Amino acid sequence: MTSDMWASEIFDDSFRISVKVREKLFDQTGPFQRVEVFDTERWGRVLMIDGLFMTSDRDEFVYHELLTHPALCSAPKIERVVIIGGGDGGCAREVLRHPGVQSVSLVEIDSLVVEASKTYLPGIGTAWNDQRLEVRIEDGIKYVAELPPASTDVILLDSSDPVGPAEGLFNASFFAACKRALKPGGVLALQSGSPFLMQKVFRDTQHVLAQHFACVAPYFANVPLYGSAIWSWTYASDQPSRYPHIAERWAPIAETCKYYNPEIHDAIFAAPSYVKKLLE
Repeated sequence: MTSDMWASEIFDDSFRISVKVREKLFDQTGPFQRVEVFDTERWGRVLMIDGLFMTSDRDEFVYHELLTHPALCSAPKIERVVIIGGGDGGCAREVLRHPGVQSVSLVEIDSLVVEASKTYLPGIGTAWNDQRLEVRIEDGIKYVAELPPASTDVILLDSSDPVGPAEGLFNASFFAACKRALKPGGVLALQSGSPFLMQKVFRDTQHVLAQHFACVAPYFANVPLYGSAIWSWTYASDQPSRYPHIAERWAPIAETCKYYNPEIHDAIFAAPSYVKKLLE
C-alpha cells in the first residue's frame, strides 16, 4: 500500500515498515501477484510484491550474497545450479561470479517480475546476458519435480514468504524433490524467514528440511529493508555436517562481495540463544 508518497509493508496487522517515495515507476497486477517498483529517497529503487518489500538497490547485496555464496563456496561441485524464483536477477548475478559454474537455470513463475526488474532494477540484475544463464518462466515446483535424479549440484530457493505462489515451496514434497534432484553431496540453500518476526515459519521450515537432509544449518544476518530484524537462510545437504569454506572459490569473488567473506562464512552460522530454544 502507498500513502502520501510513502510505501508501506504491514506485518501481521501490528507492525509497519515504510520508505519515503520519490516516484512510483511501475505498478501492474498479473495473474499471480501485484508487482510495484518505487524510486525512494534512502533505498534507491525498491521492488514490492503483493505489498511486501522484496529488495532494494541499497541493501540487496546482503540478501543475495548470503543466499548464494555459503553454498557455492563450500559445495563439492558447482557446475550445475538451479535457482527457483529470483526474478530480480540478484541471485543469478552472484552465482555467475563463480567461474566454476557452467550452467544456471533461473525458474521464475511470474514473467512480470523479470520484466519489471530488467527495466527498472538494472543495478541488481546485471547478468541477464551471461550465456550460462537460462531463464524459464514456469512453475518452479513442477520444474524441480521433473529434474532428472542426481542432476544438480546446487539448488537455491529465492522465493518470497510461503504465501500465494510461493506457498508450495516450503513443504515436504518440494524439499523431497530437491533432495532427489541433487547429486550426492549437493547443497540446497534457501531464505527461511525471520526467527524473530516469523517464528512458526522459521521453525517449521527447519523441521521439514530435517525430514530429508542430514545437515540442516540455519544462518543469520540483518537485512535492513526487512525491518532490520534478524533474517535467516538455511543450508541443507545429505552429509552429516556442512562443508568447510573452499579458499579457491573465494578468490574470484573477493573484489565484488560487499558482505560475504571467509570469516562471515563461519560467523553467520552462530545462532542466538532464543533461536536455539525455538528449535528444541
